[in-house]
Amino acid sequence: MDLDVLIIGAGISGIGAACYLTMRRPGTTFAVVEAREHIGGTWDLFRYPGVRSDSDLYTFGYAFKPWRDDESIANGDRILAYLRETVDEYGLADRIRFGRRVISSDWSSSEQLWTTELELVATGERQTIRSRWVFSAGGYYRYDQGYSPELPGLDAFEGRVVHPQFWPADLDYAGTRMLVIGSGATAVTLVPTLAAKAAKVVMLQRTPSYILPLASRDEPALRLRRVLGDRIAYPIIRRKNVARQRVVWQLSRRFPNRMRQFIRWANVKSLPAGYPVDTHFNPPYRPWDQRLCFVPDGDFFASIRSGAAEVVTDRIRTFDADGVQLESGGRIDADIVVTATGLSVQPLGGIALSLDGEPVDVSSRVSFKGMMLSGVPNFAYAIGYTNASWTLKVGLICEHFVKLLDLMDEKDLATCTPVAPAGLETRPLLDFGAGYIRRVADTLPRQGSEPPWLTSADYRADVKVLRRASVVDPALRFGRRTATAAGPRKAAPSPSPTPRTDSAS
Repeated sequence: MDLDVLIIGAGISGIGAACYLTMRRPGTTFAVVEAREHIGGTWDLFRYPGVRSDSDLYTFGYAFKPWRDDESIANGDRILAYLRETVDEYGLADRIRFGRRVISSDWSSSEQLWTTELELVATGERQTIRSRWVFSAGGYYRYDQGYSPELPGLDAFEGRVVHPQFWPADLDYAGTRMLVIGSGATAVTLVPTLAAKAAKVVMLQRTPSYILPLASRDEPALRLRRVLGDRIAYPIIRRKNVARQRVVWQLSRRFPNRMRQFIRWANVKSLPAGYPVDTHFNPPYRPWDQRLCFVPDGDFFASIRSGAAEVVTDRIRTFDADGVQLESGGRIDADIVVTATGLSVQPLGGIALSLDGEPVDVSSRVSFKGMMLSGVPNFAYAIGYTNASWTLKVGLICEHFVKLLDLMDEKDLATCTPVAPAGLETRPLLDFGAGYIRRVADTLPRQGSEPPWLTSADYRADVKVLRRASVVDPALRFGRRTATAAGPRKAAPSPSPTPRTDSAS
């Protein structure tokens, strides 16, 4: 049987999309395919010590499912439990097909269907699924490969080398000397957790990051919950925390020097007297040119104050058998090296898209409302915010996607294709300075400078475009069902604004 929607990925985005279809379109036929054997995506894959979200769960969680833990900054296990609860509550278990890696997806204009080829991970066998829509919810980084830069002389190191994305379950680091290479969210999460058991932890960074302490418990939120209950308090807390995220972002963009001064003040307050803050916590870029690192209850700084952890800002000259020699002439001895050096990003989960057998060059396409691609019919994707909670954007995309399907059913339409105007000026999809984005910027879709081709990073602006505004847009071309199209026609319910249609899309 042909499906209405094929959702790719059973992580937080894919589960969210499945819930929205279940809640708002109970008659829609859909399935979720997942390459791994478990739900959860990032939160099932990442098993390194201390793994957690650096966004509060009142906004990182779903709008339709209140977060009920007392701690708003949660570890990976609790986030995974939340996702499992969601799957159970919305009856999604039978909709998810595990162990199926998506290889390619081809659109047939004559049948007005996608044919998606899957590989059964366990056997290598190939299968196909046909669907009217494909919703790509696999995020933007590779699950099978992290980023590891060339580290000179690493082969000479006789200790163990570990990438956080593939943390060994049997790794015993108690009493060892650990070297963590990196300065991003993963590194600052690892350091305090490792420091609780290791003899010494050194975080070696080439370039500092902005790091801010954040309370793990949202006390105003807890008071609201006690007085109003979760159901009433949850949306109020979400609005409060969304506003807080937005204020930090806007202040960082409008007054970068003042925000830099504020972060430095917070760092000085969190570190021992006389600590060389300007050496180790003074990035050469503006706040939010790369993602800020938030550390719950300042645990990262506490590990430095206790002497269990140390930050070194330097460059690697070479590794040797017992550690690393630095360009400054210093050295760091280590038993275990952790390469917290980042992610390997790939567009749309690495799916090979084609239209009537012709490959789609994703980098030549322009993003429409941050959720569709120019010239590609009946295809949507979910990429969350980089400057706020990921799921805030994903939720809005899912809401808009459901409204789009409703409109197409009402008007008995079969296809929907964004068409970019001639001469549209474009820029990179993600205006973000992180190395993992810069390395692949030329392989990602583009964006324009104005809606609907702008990929907004502003939640309030996206609420207007994706939640409140009509899905009808001059840039969308709708097509009616052709004589050769597969599947039954759907009855049209209530009337709504009439979209522009072509005989085919």
